[in-house]
Amino acid sequence: MAKRLSNIAELTSGSPQFRITESTAPDAPAYSFYEQSDIADDLTGIDSRHDMSSSAHNLRKQVRTKDSVKTLGENDIIFSLISGEAAIIRRNHVGLLYTQNYVKITLRASNREVAVAARYLVYLLNNDANVNRQLHRGLQGSQVLKYTVKQLSELKLQQSPPFETQQLIGNVYFDQLRLAALRHRVADNSSILILNIMKEALQ
Repeated sequence: MAKRLSNIAELTSGSPQFRITESTAPDAPAYSFYEQSDIADDLTGIDSRHDMSSSAHNLRKQVRTKDSVKTLGENDIIFSLISGEAAIIRRNHVGLLYTQNYVKITLRASNREVAVAARYLVYLLNNDANVNRQLHRGLQGSQVLKYTVKQLSELKLQQSPPFETQQLIGNVYFDQLRLAALRHRVADNSSILILNIMKEALQ
């Protein structure tokens, strides 16, 4: 039996960026923004900023404000209304401010027989053909290719396998994403090394 996402989870929209009042007060907290590239980092467990210089690392957009804003906690499920991708927040992204381009999904406490595992839900949102059809159907006729909270809340999820099976599928999914990212990084580093060797040989 299919169930709506809104029946098993609470959806919390991010802080509208244009409504945040910046402050110059020295005691105003500084918040860094969660960015689209962070989705991939949270999915693979690899920090792409680690390879950047310290100056580039500091380019993450920040705002100082005394407003109450929405921030992320470890293991929160985040969904991008821009890309239609979901991820689970890792420790190094805790405390980042998420804007109206993102939605936090909080699974409701439930009996294990009807519960949905977090990693399995991310797998469904990113890969399930039925879910993808529902999301893309909502974009038809839209002038701005952006998903909506309403679309997300009305997603119908097919009956899930047993909770332990969900956990297994979710863990395998994240492990494979990490493995693919590591292989890609090794290939990139090998290409850079070969190009440097060729450059030196021509000098």
